[in-house]
Amino acid sequence: MQQPVRANGGRITVDASAPAPKRSLADKPPFTLADIKRAIPPHCFRRSVARSSAYLLRDLAAVAALFYFSLRVIPALPAGGLLRLAAWPLYWAAQGCALNSVWVLAHECGHHAFSEHAALDDAVGFALHTALLVPYFSWKHSHRRHHANSASLDRDEVFVPWRRSELPWYAGAIHSCAPVRFAVLALVLVVGFPLYLTCNITGRPYPRLANHYDPYSPIFSTARERAQVVVSDAGVLAFSLALHRLSAAAGFWTVARVYGAPLLVVNGWLVLVTFLHHTDPAVPRYDSGEWDWLRGALATVDRDYGAFLNGAFHNIADTHVVHHLFPSMPHYHAKEATRAIRPVLGEYYQFDSTPIVRAAWRAAKECLYVEPDRRRDGVYWYSNKYKSS
Repeated sequence: MQQPVRANGGRITVDASAPAPKRSLADKPPFTLADIKRAIPPHCFRRSVARSSAYLLRDLAAVAALFYFSLRVIPALPAGGLLRLAAWPLYWAAQGCALNSVWVLAHECGHHAFSEHAALDDAVGFALHTALLVPYFSWKHSHRRHHANSASLDRDEVFVPWRRSELPWYAGAIHSCAPVRFAVLALVLVVGFPLYLTCNITGRPYPRLANHYDPYSPIFSTARERAQVVVSDAGVLAFSLALHRLSAAAGFWTVARVYGAPLLVVNGWLVLVTFLHHTDPAVPRYDSGEWDWLRGALATVDRDYGAFLNGAFHNIADTHVVHHLFPSMPHYHAKEATRAIRPVLGEYYQFDSTPIVRAAWRAAKECLYVEPDRRRDGVYWYSNKYKSS
């Protein structure tokens, strides 16, 4: 079995029994953010409301067509037949992907990458995320802090790794028992995002419960942020009441099949993509004494989900490095910008073409906790072996 790993900003192939992939350089890079920006054609930073809107209309058209399929085509199939039974899971998968594309554009609005007008970006992002039961402004603020503190063991907001002394009692079972690992991974994919929003699961430690729906949560620090949390809550509450009334009129199971099941797929994609961006044996973490913004932004991995999903998801997965460097860059310029920066980044650029299912399984087993680099203070790496504390 051959397994691709990263080297020199490209890819090489080695036998799967060979030693672990070469880790990215953790030293301060010999280039600056300005050096990287100079390598990118200036037009890549220009946002076009017309072009962004065209992508949004494409995604909404796909969502509408699939809703029609679920409401008209599937019910017309023979009741109890295999064709109808097979049609629902196919619909859930397809609609989950289509709605995830919408989710990514709302995420782009949160970075002010949709247009040149911040108010328009927030209006579009709020509408789209609210329709997916996401508190837009609340998540926007915590996600901005993730970008500002990426790869910091002390201040990053999401998928903050355990240190060995922090391992929970069940960590050994995740590492050594495949059924337990599968169950935990499936549970995190299905409900991980709602649990992050409500209970801060996988997030950084705070003095008290960090909740995205609480305007006085420690996540938020200004009066403006707290007011926007209230607006986000009102939007989610209003949409939830609309779904409740729709359920009363059309039936709970109809709404669950047509909207609820695809939403679970969206949550799964969101968690999986984010998890694999930042969880890999080849990228470092830093404590507060060693961390700096540029190295933190580079501590992420571009991944290949296949040509169709890469395009459907607006290249969020295969251009995530440049997204962390320049988050307000619109997605439709990210591939060109990635090609431009790779010669500058050299070994600091990470791309992994490992099939996504295999990469997720590997990360769930080998990336349970981080240990300090024995040769460098303040630098930490994921350990691929489980050792109890």
